[in-house]
Amino acid sequence: MPQAIHISPIDNVVVALHPIAKGTLVEVDGLAVTALEDIPQGHKMAVKPIKNGENVIKYGFPIGHATADAAPGTWMHTHNVHTNLSGEVEYSYNPAPDLAPLPKVEPETFMGFRRKDGRAAIRNEIWIIPTVGCVNDIAKKMVADNQDLVTGSIEGLYTFTHPFGCSQTGHDHAQTRKLLAALVRHPNAAAVLVLHLGCENLQHDQFVEELGEYDHDRVKFLTCQDVEDEFAAARDILKELAAYAGQFKREPIPVSELVVGMKCGGSDGLSGITANPTIGRFSDMMGQRGGSTVLTEVPEMFGAEGFLMDRCINKEVFVKAEHMINGFKDYFISHNEVVYDNPSPGNKAGGITTLEDKSCGCVQKGGTAPIMDVIGYGDPVVTKGLNMLYGPGNDLVSATAMTAAGAHLILFSTGRGTPFSAPAPTLKISTNTPLAEKKDGWIDFNTGVIADGEKTIDEAAKDLLDLVIRVASGEQTKAEKHGFREISIFKDGVVL
Repeated sequence: MPQAIHISPIDNVVVALHPIAKGTLVEVDGLAVTALEDIPQGHKMAVKPIKNGENVIKYGFPIGHATADAAPGTWMHTHNVHTNLSGEVEYSYNPAPDLAPLPKVEPETFMGFRRKDGRAAIRNEIWIIPTVGCVNDIAKKMVADNQDLVTGSIEGLYTFTHPFGCSQTGHDHAQTRKLLAALVRHPNAAAVLVLHLGCENLQHDQFVEELGEYDHDRVKFLTCQDVEDEFAAARDILKELAAYAGQFKREPIPVSELVVGMKCGGSDGLSGITANPTIGRFSDMMGQRGGSTVLTEVPEMFGAEGFLMDRCINKEVFVKAEHMINGFKDYFISHNEVVYDNPSPGNKAGGITTLEDKSCGCVQKGGTAPIMDVIGYGDPVVTKGLNMLYGPGNDLVSATAMTAAGAHLILFSTGRGTPFSAPAPTLKISTNTPLAEKKDGWIDFNTGVIADGEKTIDEAAKDLLDLVIRVASGEQTKAEKHGFREISIFKDGVVL
């Protein structure tokens, strides 16, 4: 079993695949270094002398600089490494010399649902979407009271509560409206009840205008203040929606029609070595089959832009990527926040030292294919291949944004573990085997087998594609089995 990995030949650190005890001789890539102290799993050990102020190199990229001299065998972490990041950066477009779509592969099929507008879906559910937080509990009771409607091909009745839709102004109000309308349009929802209170800022007419053209049999509205008994009224509407949703049956659909979101959270030092590269290889495989993948978490691209910017398929997409990244930095600065106020305490405990370290591991989920488009928050994926989406690093907010963009399901890598799920089925992918064994009720797929030397990244990616096809065909994720699913809306402004 390998003790450590030397990711790039130019790296001056290795990453411990398993705990390394003080005094252990570590041999990797022709290097032989004795650990001068205990090195926890996922953490970095110097394999070359590193001077005070010299860059620490991982993934072939600077992830910060040393704050003290370090001899080979030294543990390199927050106590002796500091970020190099500052504010906005001016980028230039230097397309990679081998920038071209990957070779095409005949797509497999999954058993999904074909909507009347031609879109594919992987779930056949009824959703209740509250337009304001005041009706959250009403929506929850409607779900509880009408579970008998979940019969035949209907796979669930759910609501997605939130605290917004009123007492918001300007951009926040528009963003809430846009996000909720995008969820109403999601293909996994066979039918939708939009639930209003009546006096909120997000009025019915305004919401219908945001929604645009819609199927009046698929989407219906209820304003609670306009009826004597909202529960009786909802029962009648939900029965109609159930009759509509029940007509859809699973049928073969090519995986080229899938949209898959890619996210990481509760990351550790193995995230960029096992799980995220596996997801990246999967993303490449999806692109080869004509499918679409979505990469977000803009703050966790800071410091790793070099992995991404030169992969934009053309100058137009590059400019959109530049505006997205620098726009998010400006968002931080405008709130008097430094752009490198990351990683989290859990990330650091798992071996991630700086934001550059975290970002370089995070963007591994993007694989090697060209970036075909950059889209805004609440906007749909319209381009095949790899897409970048404007959104924060926060797990719930970014997973919600990917769902709103049309992701049928989400791949979520984690080194520390997390139980939550977006409205779209959310597959949890562990970076290490101890986590997969400890939290079997959370984890759907274990890439720790790569660190254990049992499988290659290519083999794990093929297994992951097989699992995605099964989930798209109806196999439930661990979070779905627990009934976990929720949303969180991006907010940037005052509450009245």
